[in-house]
Amino acid sequence: MAAATGSWCLRDLLRFFYSLLFPGLIICGVLCVCLVIALWGIRIHMQRKKKPMSICKNGKNQMVIAFFHPYCNAGGGGERVLWCALRALQKKYPEAVYVVYTGDANVSGQQILENAFRRFNIRLTHPVQFVFLKKRYLVEDSRYPHFTLLGQSLGSVFLGWEALLQCVPDIYIDSMGYAFTLPLFKYLGGCRVGSYVHYPTISTDMLSVVKNQHASFNNAAFITKNPCLSKAKLVYYYLFACIYGLVGSCSDVVMVNSSWTLNHILSLWKVGHCTNIVYPPCDVQTFLDIPLHEKKTPGHLLVSIGQFRPEKNHALQIRAFANLLNKKVTESAPSLKLVLIGGCRNKDDELRVNQLRKLAEDLGVQDAVEFKINISFDELKNYLSEATIGLHTMWNEHFGIGVVECMAAGTVILAHDSGGPKLDIVVPHEGGRTGFLAESEEEYAEAMAHILSLTAGERLQVRRNARASVSRFSDQEFEVTFLSSVEKLFK
Repeated sequence: MAAATGSWCLRDLLRFFYSLLFPGLIICGVLCVCLVIALWGIRIHMQRKKKPMSICKNGKNQMVIAFFHPYCNAGGGGERVLWCALRALQKKYPEAVYVVYTGDANVSGQQILENAFRRFNIRLTHPVQFVFLKKRYLVEDSRYPHFTLLGQSLGSVFLGWEALLQCVPDIYIDSMGYAFTLPLFKYLGGCRVGSYVHYPTISTDMLSVVKNQHASFNNAAFITKNPCLSKAKLVYYYLFACIYGLVGSCSDVVMVNSSWTLNHILSLWKVGHCTNIVYPPCDVQTFLDIPLHEKKTPGHLLVSIGQFRPEKNHALQIRAFANLLNKKVTESAPSLKLVLIGGCRNKDDELRVNQLRKLAEDLGVQDAVEFKINISFDELKNYLSEATIGLHTMWNEHFGIGVVECMAAGTVILAHDSGGPKLDIVVPHEGGRTGFLAESEEEYAEAMAHILSLTAGERLQVRRNARASVSRFSDQEFEVTFLSSVEKLFK
């Protein structure tokens, strides 16, 4: 009797679950159909909206090519890629309409173009239309103290939606690394989409940092000290990496800026058939115009080029420089100065500069450290013409335009022993040394001391080798490889 009662209760329980399951499945099915219909309707609406954007004054159809670059006025290496890409496309497709989606709403389009000329010496030959976005705050990292990658990625979807509502292009190129916008423009906007990846949003290196419980700028110490939090973050990273791979695979054309970035994108996006290395354009020729001779000024100038972002690790430069000043080698070169040159995008970057100034004061080297923020191209060139050493300290730098600029200008480069500088840039040229690599504070200090201890002739040979090796990173080489890569989007 008890067994029969138990069996009866089980049957009733199963019937109850089935009674909930089938209606639930039906409701989910209906919702999915409604979602598909809604998305299809949105796409049709977007296609209709595209037509008036593609017609010029004389009534002829024009192709609309749009770049998604929310920080196009920032003045960094990524922005140089943007302006050189636009210049290359305008030369080959002068009849097209060019659009840049930007969040720099505090300046005019003309001011943005003037800043591009001032910082990069690039002047476009045809007009560019700017679509100013109001929701750029959605991709600010400061807005997401936790789950930053997910927050910024979801924020980029809303920012991309704002962009899509204002202009539906024929060809869409994400030139700043917001991969989550790719399916939005491809499947709702009906665009052919391409992407230029400077740095993968997540990489296997980031996964290893969390897995090995190493503290870094994107892995807080309180997480590394807690095994449970580390495991939870590792699961979050793996899930995010899977989603990142899915959205990235939507791209019809993928361009990456270095061998390091290529390896990560191939492992995550798995689109090797349409992925190419396109080295960033460096104004090599302008810097090659600087006479190559040993500096006659007393003492030595050390220069760093890079935006004031946390991953650039300017603090390591200041600590290593302070370490250098404590070494006996400085007795033979009493006048040493470190100049940190870079762009500030927002208040967070300005705060970071103030913290670096405070670090220099705490280490007692404030009189020998200068900060040059958002300076002109001519000023940058002048500093490089006087510098003995060019410094770079970012771990796993995706490429390193500043590294190339220093080498072309004739400085002896000292870069981080990882990423693009290690794999692509500071490599032997015809068997000769082109620069130096280091990782820790002590290694940087020792390397700087070694460079300063070399004879003028020895330093000159390293600089000659470096200059001879950088022609592969010129604007002309970029234009050829970029246009060849994006050709598929125009067929």
